[in-house]
Order: sequence, then C-alpha cells, then structure tokens
Amino acid sequence: MNQERKTEYASPWVFIFLLMPAGISIGFACVTLPFVLAEKNFPVATIGYITAIGASANLYRFLWAPIVDTTLSLKKWFLAGGLISALAMAVFLLLPLDRNHISLIIGLTFISQVAATFIMAPVSAYMAKTVKQEKKGRAAGWFQAGNLGGMGLGGGAGIWLNQHMNFSFAVLGLVLLSLLSMLIILRMPEIRASRESSLFKQMKAMGSDLLDLLKSPLALFAVFLVLSPIGSGAASNLWSSIATEWKVNADNVALVTGTLSGLTGILGCVAGGWITDHLSRWWSYFGGGVLAALITLAMMVAGFLPIYYNAGVLSYSFAIGVVNAGFSGLLLHALGSKGLVSTKYSLMSSIGNVPVVYMTAFDGWAHDKYGTKAMLLGESVAGILFVLLFLVILKKTGLEKKQAL
Repeated sequence: MNQERKTEYASPWVFIFLLMPAGISIGFACVTLPFVLAEKNFPVATIGYITAIGASANLYRFLWAPIVDTTLSLKKWFLAGGLISALAMAVFLLLPLDRNHISLIIGLTFISQVAATFIMAPVSAYMAKTVKQEKKGRAAGWFQAGNLGGMGLGGGAGIWLNQHMNFSFAVLGLVLLSLLSMLIILRMPEIRASRESSLFKQMKAMGSDLLDLLKSPLALFAVFLVLSPIGSGAASNLWSSIATEWKVNADNVALVTGTLSGLTGILGCVAGGWITDHLSRWWSYFGGGVLAALITLAMMVAGFLPIYYNAGVLSYSFAIGVVNAGFSGLLLHALGSKGLVSTKYSLMSSIGNVPVVYMTAFDGWAHDKYGTKAMLLGESVAGILFVLLFLVILKKTGLEKKQAL
C-alpha cells in the first residue's frame, strides 16, 4: 500500500478500540450464542461444532487478505467488515434457534466471523505500518486486548441482556455496541491500496513468500509452534455452555465469562506485550501457554464449585491474553512493515488459528464422551507436553538465539 503523505504514527493503545468490533462479533459467536443454545438443550458437542465452524473463518482469511492490500483503503475495508459483521448478528433476530435450523445457524455464524476477519486485516496493516518499531510489542498487546476485551465485554453483555430482557435485546445491544466502537477509525490516517500490482500478482507474491518461509528453519519452527495446541484458548468457547456443572447462575456466567474475562484478558494482553518488548516473545508465548495448562489442571482437581469456576475462568483469560500478545508480537517481528502486510499477517495468523478450531471440537467431543474433567485434563496435558517439546527443540537447535525470522 502506498501512502499519500508522511507516515502518521499511531499510539499502541488505539488498537484496543479498533479490534473491539471484531471481538464483539467473536464474543457473540463464542460466548452469547453457545450459552443460549445450551439453554435450548443443544448438546455440548453440537455447540462446540457450531463454534468451531465459525472460528474456522480465521483459517481462510489469508485467501481474501490480498483484496484488502490491493483494493479500496484500510478505512473502507474496516467499515465494510464492521457493518457486515453487525448485520450478520442482526439477522439472528429472524432466525429460530432450534435443531431444525442448525445449518442456517452454522452458516450465519460463519458469515459473521468472515466479516470479522475483514476488520482484523486492515487493523493488522495499520499496526504494522503506523506503529514505531520499539512499540510494536505493546501495540500487539493492545491489539489482542481489543480482541479478548470485545469477546468478554460483548459476550457478557449478550448473556446479561438475554437473561434480563430477551435474546432480541441481546442481539440489538451487541450490534449497537459494535457500531459505536467503530467510530475510533475516524482518528486513523488514510492508507490507500497499492496501484502498482494486480490481485493476481499479489497472490503470486504470496506463494513466493510461502516458499521462502519453507526455506527458513526458524520460520518453519514458528509455523509448527503456532499449529500446536499451546495456549489455544479453546475452553473459552465452551465456558458458558458448561457453566451449570459448577452450579453458577446466569448472572454469574455473564459477569465472569463476559465483563470480568474481558478485563482480565486485557490485563494479560498488556502484560504479554510488555514481556514481548522487554524480555522475549518466547517467554510470553511459552509462559502464557504453561500457565493456561496449569489453570485447567487446577480446575480439574479443585472440583465443581462456583468459586473455582470464577477463579479458573478469569485466570485462564489472563493466561490466554499473555499468549496472544506473544503470538502477535512474533508475527509482527516476522513480517516487518513493508509490502503486503495484511496478506502476510493474515497468512501466518490463519495458521495460528488452526489449534482453536481443532481444540474446540476436541473439547466438545471429550466433554460429551468422557466428561468435563477429561476435557480439562486433555487441554492441560496437550499444552504442557508441546511446550516441553518445543523448548527442547529450541535448545538443541540454537534457534532461540535468532533475533529475526
């Protein structure tokens, strides 16, 4: 993308608001909707399947990211993604939530999450192009804070409105909240699409970049790392639908999985961003992953009481915030600030969302097949084993000494 004027540097904190519309959309799909479907006696495995299909939109966003890089401007794509995402949520007002309409529920959920990726792509480009290099770790933290904060605040508000009003009020409330949070785009500079290359050439360039990726040992290590279940955060997609097992009421669920999880997630992202800038992206990623695994292990051992649910969900949210900040910091370090930033970021981020899909589906299956304790144990074991595996590989190969991908 070419800029028509000198770069205007953005403050890292602005990205929490830019990502909020996408987070709200994800919060509806991963928190509010699963809770409502559980109330309507949908099996947890089915809820996990619906949520996983929605989350899978992130796997394919690299396919349409070149469109963002080669057409319109970042502002226009941001507005298009935000408006379509809000509209997709609004359509749920007309859709009966019963088992006869599962296909429509899945389809609409998927569309809403595709639209959310059209918010993330231009925001990631803004982050790479308008933030000073020494502040990119913090920007990555605020970026993920907007994602997790939107999920928590939007999802919690959705559950609360559903319980105290009705589902229609919940949907309308989230749509309005999403539209209001989009106003922050007005303070961002206009960055227009490149006129120098066609979409076909950009897709070809992306293929070339992928081949270059396969030639770099550290880049290959990063790919396998983000494909692993470390810090996937999959349990977050099911907390609201299995909350009754800890004997918590709807208001408790709304507060903990929504507002408070949003706040603790933000704190985790900010902490992870600081760690990335001042210590190491490896510490942020691995440390947060181990912490998340230990929390699910503690929840399995502690038993099913409201206090353990509340403490576990909030601690888990903080840990995933740390992981996500490390993840974004790693990607920013890898892709730089030149060229097709939306495309490159989306490609790597798409790879990183694979574990969210397969671990959400796994968690739903493990819960219905063997119970909640088995689900929690599975997340813990997978996370810790893969952290140990990758730490051994780092030490044996010396890759941890590399400063750039």
